[in-house]
Amino acid sequence: MSIYVEVSAIIDRSVEDVFRIHATEHVRNHPRWDPYMQLEQLTDGRIGVGTMIKRINSHSGVPVEGTMEVIEFEPNKSFGMIIKDGNVELRGFALYEAKGPNQTLYTLKTEFLGLDESVDKNALTSQMEAAIQNHKRFFESEP
Repeated sequence: MSIYVEVSAIIDRSVEDVFRIHATEHVRNHPRWDPYMQLEQLTDGRIGVGTMIKRINSHSGVPVEGTMEVIEFEPNKSFGMIIKDGNVELRGFALYEAKGPNQTLYTLKTEFLGLDESVDKNALTSQMEAAIQNHKRFFESEP
């Protein structure tokens, strides 16, 4: 079983800027909008399909090692990953849609694998809403 959560926000930046800040520069920027996350790219070259990233997630107070594998990378359109943190696995996708020269509809779709109805989907949705607002603030403040 899985739980799906989808959240969106309008970002006051061009789709090219949002994609660059979020996807192309993900390893550098993720720890900047989320100080509880450490990332290290394990594969050589630019980020793209097949890129492997080591992550250390300290959100719970106890560092949990995991990995991220890029499974989708379509410039200015989509960025997808399989994320494994300890025994937790999810598939996350970011979608980018231009809504004007300086506005982007930014959507996060997440599938939490192995979770069932006993998990509070509202709590997951609230966490995702808080995350997307945090991304929005970061994206809009970046030069």
